[in-house]
Amino acid sequence: MPKMKTNRGAAKRFRLTASGKIKRHSAYHSHILTKKSSKRKRKLRQESLITKADEKRVKRMILG
Repeated sequence: MPKMKTNRGAAKRFRLTASGKIKRHSAYHSHILTKKSSKRKRKLRQESLITKADEKRVKRMILG
């Protein structure tokens, strides 16, 4: 049986932390920024962790 391939789209979007958690970038920060407040845009710049429910699925995509 061949090895599982890494999902390249997922590999570009998610990163593993040293403790094995998965970081992601926030959505809604690419366009139509004029109506969003400075506070909201500042919060969207920060990375956050993915939810526990998605962790198993995303890890399988990244680690292949």
